[in-house]
Amino acid sequence: MKVAITGGTGLIGQAVTKELTSQGHHVFILTRNKSNKQEEKQVSFVEWLKDGTEPEKELDGIDALINLAGENLNSGRWTSDKKQEILQSRIEATKEAVRIIEKMDHKPSVFLSGSAVGFYGTSYTKTFTEEDREPGEDFLADVVKQWEEEALKAPPEVRVVCTRFGVVLDAEDGALKKMLPPFKLFAGGKLGTGEQWMSWIHIEDVAQALVHCIHHKDIQGPVNFTSPEPQRMKDFGKTLADTLNRPFWAPVPSTVLHIALGEMSVLVLEGQRVLPKQLQNYGYTFTYPNLQEAFSDLLKD
Repeated sequence: MKVAITGGTGLIGQAVTKELTSQGHHVFILTRNKSNKQEEKQVSFVEWLKDGTEPEKELDGIDALINLAGENLNSGRWTSDKKQEILQSRIEATKEAVRIIEKMDHKPSVFLSGSAVGFYGTSYTKTFTEEDREPGEDFLADVVKQWEEEALKAPPEVRVVCTRFGVVLDAEDGALKKMLPPFKLFAGGKLGTGEQWMSWIHIEDVAQALVHCIHHKDIQGPVNFTSPEPQRMKDFGKTLADTLNRPFWAPVPSTVLHIALGEMSVLVLEGQRVLPKQLQNYGYTFTYPNLQEAFSDLLKD
């Protein structure tokens, strides 16, 4: 099988590349500059989003396209310019991915386009599944709504899966890496009230579930990439502290995080309880459904 990936050098992109190549598949990573990239036996680099490039000619006949490109939400305070960059980076990449598919003589059978559980908005009390069709009313919900609308413009013969990622846990990158230092320094504690929900997923389950969606031809539309056991932030932090054998005592007030992070504080102070109904309905078995098991794997010596 041949699979193309945009955003292939990011956290999720690297994990799914590893998963695909371990199964003997060939991966084409779309990049703005391939001159500084080292190709491997099962990994090739294709330039895109540059004047004069025609990636569709090198990708014609691929089996799947996974679109993971977009500005990192944690890359800086959410000024007006940064929010526009977050939105436009996703829209631009998705429009180009759809254009590439349209230009191919032999189109991929499936287009998996990155998305997020931020679609649902935030809530302390509701539980969300893919059956909840109305987006939330905050900035992230609006970004995800527009992002998915662009993905769904793919040709009708191509199956589209909108991969709504929760908080992806990986020891070397992402949210967990940023949470670890205070806990290791015996200063870990709950963020804000601690009652907000954390819909998380182990990085290995992300990669395996993406491949699962490629192979299962009945999966389409929005798919939640979250563990079946979301946790409130206070329980998430306590489990992390216990795994590290550290105390859990120094709360960080919401006001402090608002001052430090501005509007971006919504990423840690608010959340949503999201369940992976589609993945479970179509037979995906989580390797790490339980938070303790996930931490034990990610934080092992």
